[in-house]
Amino acid sequence: MLPTNCLSLIAVTFVTLAMPTALFAATEEYKDCMMAAIKAADDDATVGDLRAKCDVSEQPDDSLVHDRLKQDKRNTLEPFTILSHEQNYLLLANHNSRGYQDSLDGVFSEFDDRRLDDTEAQFQVSLKVPLETNIFNRDIDLYGAYTVRSFWQVYNTDESSPFRETNHEPELWLQAYPNWRVFGLNNAVVRLGINHQSNGRSDPVSRSWNRAFVDFIFAKDNFALSFKPWIRISEDGDDDDNPDITEFLGHYELKGLYKSRSGHQFSLMSRNNLESGFERGSIEAGWSFPLGRWPYLRGYVQYFRGYGESLLDYNQKANSIGLGIILK
Repeated sequence: MLPTNCLSLIAVTFVTLAMPTALFAATEEYKDCMMAAIKAADDDATVGDLRAKCDVSEQPDDSLVHDRLKQDKRNTLEPFTILSHEQNYLLLANHNSRGYQDSLDGVFSEFDDRRLDDTEAQFQVSLKVPLETNIFNRDIDLYGAYTVRSFWQVYNTDESSPFRETNHEPELWLQAYPNWRVFGLNNAVVRLGINHQSNGRSDPVSRSWNRAFVDFIFAKDNFALSFKPWIRISEDGDDDDNPDITEFLGHYELKGLYKSRSGHQFSLMSRNNLESGFERGSIEAGWSFPLGRWPYLRGYVQYFRGYGESLLDYNQKANSIGLGIILK
């Protein structure tokens, strides 16, 4: 388990990560962006507003993360700005070879005769909004986000195709761009925030927890890596729906992403494996591939094995594979 003062120490030093950095102000790309911003700006827009729209901290590599940061910065001050956060996808069919428990050890006593299909649809929608930019006159931004993931028994017509589970995840974080070099990778982004996750249901099937987290995002060329440790914010015993959740979801998550020259993307997530001695961890592997001429809609295959596929059955092991589409 992480020391309880770990995130406190990071919070104290966070502002120093965003000391003014050399921006790409001298490039033609920056000049073109500024000219376009000036032409489209409202009368009350300030120079700082225009810079926030175009500035991105200098990146040693023209990486996937750098491209994403440039896109986010350009859209930050647009009206009604809503940006993509985590992956947005639809698995048209996801099969769990271990099956889903019909009664979850009897907590569904009023539905003990229900039968769940092992194959269902799953989808995730994840959006973020920039709330403030250039905080303290430094390259620090404030973001809010909301992610919803639903597990839909769409093919289970005998049970009226119910939603088996839906997980809600609002977040709030500060984001800085330190550009540290670690083992040849550029630490392009550091995020420090709080996170709430719940399934929005009442007892006895209520599940929820709160976390404080820090997320280190590294990049090099077509490779990106995220190391995200967290500590759980404690709750009163009587209010804790899942007191042992960290035994299954642990205190960190490691994600990697690689994009090939042919446009195929491969992702891998590892959670709680080392911490649990590979007994209660989980892995998730993803592969997205082009679909003809559709530049932003791609085919998607996802494989998951381990614990925590959903909050409702966080302590039940799943072994599932799904096929669908993902938004780039």
